[in-house]
Amino acid sequence: MIALLTSILTITLRAGSSLIYATVGEIYTERGGILNLGLEGMMLMGAVTAFATAYYTRSLVLALFVAGLVGGTLAAIHAFLTVTMRANQVVSGLSITLFGSGMASFLGQRLGPASNNGYLVGMVGPKFSIVEIPYLSQIPVLGALFKQDILTYALYLLVPFAWFYLYKTREGLSLRAVGEHPQTADAMGINVTRVRYVYTILGGVWVGLGGAHLSLAYTPGWAENLTGGRGWIVIALVIFAMWNPARAILGAILFGGINAVQFRLQAAGTTIPAAFLNMLPYLMTIMVLVLMTWWEALSHRIGAPSALGKAYMREEK
Repeated sequence: MIALLTSILTITLRAGSSLIYATVGEIYTERGGILNLGLEGMMLMGAVTAFATAYYTRSLVLALFVAGLVGGTLAAIHAFLTVTMRANQVVSGLSITLFGSGMASFLGQRLGPASNNGYLVGMVGPKFSIVEIPYLSQIPVLGALFKQDILTYALYLLVPFAWFYLYKTREGLSLRAVGEHPQTADAMGINVTRVRYVYTILGGVWVGLGGAHLSLAYTPGWAENLTGGRGWIVIALVIFAMWNPARAILGAILFGGINAVQFRLQAAGTTIPAAFLNMLPYLMTIMVLVLMTWWEALSHRIGAPSALGKAYMREEK
C-alpha cells in the first residue's frame, strides 16, 4: 500500500507541474487586470517549439529558452491588443488560443518525415529524466517529492518566491494595486501600462514553460493536442487558488492526483469505461470550481482583482 501511495504521489506531482507553471503565470497576469484566455494555444506552442528545439539542437536549456520566448511573445501580442489597442480581452485571448493551436498543429506535422495518428514516429530527443535524491527518495510516501525531474524540483523554489514577491515586496504591491484600482495606482505614480505589459509577458513565459514541461518531461515527445485542454483547466485553477500562487499547488495536485488514479485504474483493468475515466480529472475540477465559487459567494471572499478584464487609459481618470 505504501509503495502504491508513493507511486501515485510521484505521478501526481509530475502531472501537476505543467499546471502549476501556467497557473502561477496566469495569476500574475490577472493580478495586473489582464484576462488571458489564450493559455491553451500558448501551452501548445511552448510544447511543440520546446520539443523541436531539443530534438534538433540536443539542448534542453535552449529548448526552455525558446518555449519561454514563444510564450512571452504571444503574451506580448495579447498585451498590445488589450492594453494599447484596448481590444476586448476575451476575444483577444480566444484568438491567441485558435492561432496557437493551429500553428502548433502545423509545426508538429513538419517535425518528422512520418507520423501515426498525430504521434511522431522515430523522433527521440533529449528529455528531463527523473532524478532521485539519495536517502530522501527512500522515505515512505514523502519520498515521492524527491523522485522528480528538474523542472518539478524548480517549482519547490519558484512557487514560494512567486508568493513572496506578490505579497511581500513593493513591486508586488504595485502589481496588486494596478489590478484592483488602476486610477489610484496611476495617481500614486505607478505606470499602469508598463506594469500590465511586464506581468502579462512574464505570465506568458511561465505558461510557455508549462508547455515545455509536457513535451520534455511529463510525456516526452509531441502529439496532436498534447495539452489535452490543460490551458482551460488553468483558468479554473486560478479561480480555485483565489489568485494566490501558494494555493495554485493544491489545485494542480488535485488535477494531477485524479489523473494519476485514473491511469492506475485503467492499468488494473477496471470495468469502468475508459472514456469516463479520462473525463474524471476535468469533471472533478469543474465540481471543485463550482463548490469553491459557492463557498466564496457565501463568505464574501471573492478574490478576483476589481479591474480584471477592464481596459484603462490615463486620460480617462
